[in-house]
Amino acid sequence: MSDSHSLRFVNQIAEADVKSLEGMLEATTGAADGMSSDLPAYKLRRVTQYIQENLQRELRLAELSALVHMSPYHFARLFKRSTGVPPHRFLVRRRIDEARALLAARRVSIAEISRTVGFRTPSHFTTSFRRITGMTPSAYRSGAGMAT
Repeated sequence: MSDSHSLRFVNQIAEADVKSLEGMLEATTGAADGMSSDLPAYKLRRVTQYIQENLQRELRLAELSALVHMSPYHFARLFKRSTGVPPHRFLVRRRIDEARALLAARRVSIAEISRTVGFRTPSHFTTSFRRITGMTPSAYRSGAGMAT
């Protein structure tokens, strides 16, 4: 074998080894991601039920993560992978969903609804409601949102 053939042969072996190693890493990484890429269903149910039952309270990330015995950072990452949204956005959307039901009932003032679903002030409630639904709570109540 000539020196150029030997060098080419050594390079081909090296390339094959690198590709093989890359393949093994992808397979290993994929398996690890598959096991821990989502929040386990029972933990997700526990957190979402807790959120629904405590909408009126101020809920912090540390409290939610402690509920399922995880660090706040790890919990937030897995929660977002599982639901598609971060925990805070999920909480705000649940509050707005509850507010929609209360607005449809037309029995309670908007200020009372804002407190009931956990907003500190009616103006913060109105801002969040408009950002998510595209209309104010009073417009929703007056019938514009009843068709949605």
